[in-house]
Amino acid sequence: MSLLLPVPADARGRRLAQLYLGLALYGFSSALLVEAALGLDPWDVLHQGLSRQTGASIGTCTIVVGVVVLLLWIPLRQRPGLGTVSNAILIGLAIDASLALLPEPPNTAWRWAFLLTGIVLNGVATGAYIGAGLGPGPRDGLMTGIAGRGHSIRLVRTALEIVVLALGWTLGGSVGIGTVAYALGIGPLAHVFIPVFTVSNADPASPPDTHASVA
Repeated sequence: MSLLLPVPADARGRRLAQLYLGLALYGFSSALLVEAALGLDPWDVLHQGLSRQTGASIGTCTIVVGVVVLLLWIPLRQRPGLGTVSNAILIGLAIDASLALLPEPPNTAWRWAFLLTGIVLNGVATGAYIGAGLGPGPRDGLMTGIAGRGHSIRLVRTALEIVVLALGWTLGGSVGIGTVAYALGIGPLAHVFIPVFTVSNADPASPPDTHASVA
């Protein structure tokens, strides 16, 4: 048996294009939030905190955390897909590449523009990546794997995000109004964009698209 979930045979070209464009856009949108310096989402608070403590780039820390979280799938008997492995590597690379190109916002108005644009693009990227149906991100797979042991998904997700937010904050990650704005905005945005980009399974043997969010 392959270690990865099979890639559905239907609409394969569209799925792959959505996957990689979505991951690139997710990294770019995350970089906008970093440059805005108004607060990050919980996982990026952790990535930034690790970056500040170790001197490694935030993209590198994103990759390392993704790989570590993916290893936690083993006792949970979760099976990754191509999208899972790609997520663990490519988002971090896209963050670092975007940070190298983006200018620093010159004033508060531009910081807010970066923040709001980043949140909206993150919602679009989430829809594109998840809609491709090629496997959940490492962090979402951890959430669903733990929830599969008889716990509420909402409870597990809330607990995980509180833990990583607290840990990231103690390490020096940025928590602020942007953190709140992201928390309030990403759910409704994902609710809009996931159905827009979802590739339906024409092949009954293909795995279903059942992912809650990218991470």
